[in-house]
Amino acid sequence: MLIEIGRYLNKRLQQLGIYHIFGVPGDFNLSYLEQVEAEQDLEFVGNCNELNAAYAADGYARINGFSALATTYGVGDLSAINGIAGAYTENVAVVHISGIPPLHAVKQGALLHHTLVDGNYDNIMNCMKEFTVAQTRLTPANAASEIDRVLRQCFIERRPVHIQLPSDITHIKIEVNEQPLNLIQPKSDPELLDDAVNKIVKAIAKAERPALLIDNEAQIFNVTDLLMDLAQKCSIPFATLCTAKNIMDESSPLFAGVYVGVASQPSVKNLIENSDCLIGIGPRFTDVGSAYFTHNIQPEHFIEIKQYDVNIFNQNFPGIDITELLTQIMEQVAIRKVSKPTLEPTEKKVEQFASSRKLSHDILWKYVSQFLKEDDVIIGEVGTSNTALSGIRLPTTAKYIAQPIWGSIGYTLPALLGSMFAAPKRRHVLFIGDGSIQLTMQELSTIIRHDLKPVIFVLNNGGYTIERLILGENSTYNDIQNWKYTEMINVFNGKGAYDTFVVETAGELQNTLDKVSNYDGLALIELKLPAMDAPLALQKFADVVARYDYGDLAYRKLKTPPQFAPCKDAI
Repeated sequence: MLIEIGRYLNKRLQQLGIYHIFGVPGDFNLSYLEQVEAEQDLEFVGNCNELNAAYAADGYARINGFSALATTYGVGDLSAINGIAGAYTENVAVVHISGIPPLHAVKQGALLHHTLVDGNYDNIMNCMKEFTVAQTRLTPANAASEIDRVLRQCFIERRPVHIQLPSDITHIKIEVNEQPLNLIQPKSDPELLDDAVNKIVKAIAKAERPALLIDNEAQIFNVTDLLMDLAQKCSIPFATLCTAKNIMDESSPLFAGVYVGVASQPSVKNLIENSDCLIGIGPRFTDVGSAYFTHNIQPEHFIEIKQYDVNIFNQNFPGIDITELLTQIMEQVAIRKVSKPTLEPTEKKVEQFASSRKLSHDILWKYVSQFLKEDDVIIGEVGTSNTALSGIRLPTTAKYIAQPIWGSIGYTLPALLGSMFAAPKRRHVLFIGDGSIQLTMQELSTIIRHDLKPVIFVLNNGGYTIERLILGENSTYNDIQNWKYTEMINVFNGKGAYDTFVVETAGELQNTLDKVSNYDGLALIELKLPAMDAPLALQKFADVVARYDYGDLAYRKLKTPPQFAPCKDAI
């Protein structure tokens, strides 16, 4: 079959389930964007800048599985690279399509704009190699095979890939195979698979205190249902890392809580660290996820299952597919009936506060926990919002989006845009700080342009509270200009249904939540909070960060005594 190169790329993107492409037009990608415009089932979503477009693509992929981002060579690519790096860190499958100068100019080393004017057309590709799992520069000769190769690698590894599309070849017709894109996972070696399954099944049968420790890889590779079935069949309690918030049913009686090293609840810490058969699903013990490497996992009792790699009590089994492994374990493991573990209660009655009481985090998150609904998409910005939301038991079918490892502030507002295109029928609720939203506020313009209707909470505490907690409580570098946040919708020419609120007391918060609970429009709520108020977990974390980053001596010299009364946990 003969087909234009750009149209063939679009066809393959749609076979991945991608129906929106985020990005910014530039002179080297316009011919390709014309082909996107011509597609009935593919929409280009123009962003205010390339970094925001990368964040939006990330948010889209976290709901949809895969996403696409289009930029122009050099200036566009490097503007997007931070967002692409974040997607790489957190296993988000983004297809980055860069419109590059015409192939003849690349071959001749022409001194063009958007380049370093040195004739080198490999430097941008070399940058992208650090943050993508596959890269290619398309030509008429390689386009069909290279598009398939790179997209398949994106499918297999669920991480970003980079495609350079020269501006003069987009409409050239090539011969292609009419078979759909190969979306079948590589199979395991049967003998190795059998051996690994047998060992794990026997270990579960023998164990007196089995447990599951689950990270976000379980969601990325779609094995959460298998894990829940395994937990229920064998009465195995499970905990998650904080990077896997709400990917499992947190209302299950088998859910123990969140494991964060020494910062864990005692019952969770005991369950995980004293298990005689601890099965970890893709765990990554980062500083954030382990309370600065205070996890205590016994290798002789630890089974670590990754996407294509299994370690069973220090014995390695390479190349085993996680889905095949868990499916066969489920088929072969015996039903196990044991007494259910005694877990600490997690549900608490919502405390009522005097309506005139000034708003604080202690009040805010108790009310928010009752505001959130089943099937919500909840997005928490790094800092106070993500920390507090991590401590709330979310509705079972709610989807939670955060960027806890890469932690690029401002990520969540554009990610909200992407998630809304991926799941337009769900309610989307964003919690973002004033310092963060100032980095990417212009993407509210795109949300308004497309008549999207999220609920946005802006936590206004007068600057960078998380940094103040770490260092520089009274330092000017942690200050920001105070904006009139609720007036930004007017600035961006909002004409659809919207409402804004400024909340300073507990009573105003309750009234506002009641009003927007079933509101069919864009709602922006500014929450005025004290500068040094924060969830207790974040206060403790900040202190650990300060000691780790600067050392005890510098910590004692630089850290000023706190000038605030610590608030209680969110729940």
